Amino acid sequence: MAERIAAAAEVELCEIDITRFPDKEIFVKIVENVRGDDVFIVQSVSVDPNEYLMELLIMIDAAKRASADRITAVLPYYGYARQDRKDQPRVPITAKLVANLLVAAGANRLLCVDLHAQQIQGFMDIPVDHLYSSPVIVKYLRSLELEDLVVVSPDAGGLKMADAYATLLGAGIALVGKQRKSAEHVEANHLVGEVEGRNTLLVDDMTSTAGTLTAAAQLLEKAGAKSIRAAVSHSLLTEKGIKRLQDSPIEELVTTDSVPQRKWDNFNVTVLSVADILAEAICRIHNNQSVSSLFRVDN
Repeated sequence: MAERIAAAAEVELCEIDITRFPDKEIFVKIVENVRGDDVFIVQSVSVDPNEYLMELLIMIDAAKRASADRITAVLPYYGYARQDRKDQPRVPITAKLVANLLVAAGANRLLCVDLHAQQIQGFMDIPVDHLYSSPVIVKYLRSLELEDLVVVSPDAGGLKMADAYATLLGAGIALVGKQRKSAEHVEANHLVGEVEGRNTLLVDDMTSTAGTLTAAAQLLEKAGAKSIRAAVSHSLLTEKGIKRLQDSPIEELVTTDSVPQRKWDNFNVTVLSVADILAEAICRIHNNQSVSSLFRVDN
């Protein structure tokens, strides 16, 4: 991802050494001089979030102590974002904790893509530039020329995202009601909207075990949907999630390269790059230009 962003921005990546001590402590050394420079550190806190988050914090601290002028943490995927509120007793708000850690480490700005919840921007005491992957995904979906399309939100929380996709694609909209039994098990129990004989598109910001997507897809299949596709900004799929998708009626998964992708067997997946959008945002931030046009999803 960092290499693709650097190529799009027409700059070279800064050389950095990241190693481990025998006891697994992380050691970071920025090989090049960054004194007085505008530094952008690219790191998705995903797949192995504890390791990647700690690496990011140490890289930020190293840049700060090397007298970088400004440090922007570029998180194509903001880890620990699922826990963005206290919805039961004695649980943390990890999205806020990560925000505090980034600021404490020395980050001056945050650049991210498709946060799990918009309010996470308010957890930061530094400027946040929040980009969307939908322009890239919508461009691809339009190329498929799917007729009589219905965009489906797999849960109530994703209705706003589904509405945005439906508007851009000139499609109808539907909603699946779900009940989460555990972190890996979801039951989809009712459908609001007409999907019989129509092409359908499930949209969500992330998936890991694919429980929400596949449960919704089974409900759409029972309702007589002509075809079922899924578009997800961040694909954090586990082996269990991949197996669920392979066994589901979902014909294709459209996602982005915001996180490292696993190998796929016997399933149709399309990975689109958000490197160009991030590169454009980085160039504009560096030149103190407006990035508001990148926030919008234009028709």
